[in-house]
Amino acid sequence: MRDKILRELEKIKAEDLYREMPAMTEGAGRYVEIGGLQYLNLSSNNYLGLSGVESVREEAEKALRQYGTTSGASRIVTGNYKLYDDLERKTASYKNCERALVFNSGYAANLAVYTSLCGRETHVFSDKLNHASIIDGIRLSGAKHIRYKHNDMADLEALLEKYKDVKEKVIATDTVFSMDGDVCQLYRIVSLAEKYGAMIIIDEAHATGVFGRGRGYAHEIGLADRVDVHMGTFSKALGSFGGYVASSEVIIDYLRNKARSFIYSTSLPPAVVGASVGALKYLAKKPEIGGRLLDAAEDLRFYLSQIGFETGMSMSQIIPVVLGGNKRALLAKEFLLSKGLYVAAIRPPTVPVNTARLRLSLRLDVLDEMDRIKSAFKEMKEAGI
Repeated sequence: MRDKILRELEKIKAEDLYREMPAMTEGAGRYVEIGGLQYLNLSSNNYLGLSGVESVREEAEKALRQYGTTSGASRIVTGNYKLYDDLERKTASYKNCERALVFNSGYAANLAVYTSLCGRETHVFSDKLNHASIIDGIRLSGAKHIRYKHNDMADLEALLEKYKDVKEKVIATDTVFSMDGDVCQLYRIVSLAEKYGAMIIIDEAHATGVFGRGRGYAHEIGLADRVDVHMGTFSKALGSFGGYVASSEVIIDYLRNKARSFIYSTSLPPAVVGASVGALKYLAKKPEIGGRLLDAAEDLRFYLSQIGFETGMSMSQIIPVVLGGNKRALLAKEFLLSKGLYVAAIRPPTVPVNTARLRLSLRLDVLDEMDRIKSAFKEMKEAGI
């Protein structure tokens, strides 16, 4: 067994797929520090920079002082406290849903949704580029997992037609895809779901806080009330940690009683819940900031395309710079480090073979550095990388 593991590790290294933890002092802020040097942070999912906003930090500190460092148990034992109820009420209102339930992570939320709502009689139609937590949730549920080609609505319709006599059907999709930055075809998905009697579950992890005046992509395009289950996270644009599910009172009540990743987990510590409350309060006062970020991302995408880089179908703050080979992506990352920028190099299996890329996560708190960012990419192009 040990020999097998060693052989597999050597293979990973030979294919330039070996991963290590970056040795940095802090990774969420405007800058990351590595080896005593500071680099502009273009890799964090802290899209709005809310982890550094004073009012958000104050809410976390207040919760810490009032409730201590741990919840002490699961929510259904003694791990519940008033602040949790406040957060769920604010989240439900934020999402325009009857109820919301907070989970320890987005991963735990997706496991809960699919293992609770789906079973062996369920057919789940899932976009091929959906997040791993959606895939794992479907697998654990025992449902029949039917993957349709990425954003290919003709393929989805053909599959729904093939299984039209199945009673329990679910369409599952990210709204913003984490490695490509493109968005789902939600208009068509809603139309097909209504035609074939399917439930719709969306993952708004990378849209929450940014699209729809912060409420997500479904709100951006006016389809939120035609989606059955809204899942999202506090750990990206909201600058905190944890996941949420917002839906009808019946579905949330069902999850509270059936979701193993909820029932059997010690609940989040008070400081984290406080930070999430603080983030929602902040966005209620400044709902336009996500739009500012999207405008800046559109400008940067246009520039990168003009100088010859491939940015795919990105329509969000996530901008892929597709380079192809693993070695080239790593060389590009090193080049940008030499220019003071920290950008993640993403390789298979996270993305398909021969599509290794830089993944630019544009952040609201770096927009004053746009000229520097553009200049570094121009120099990289001129260097032939």
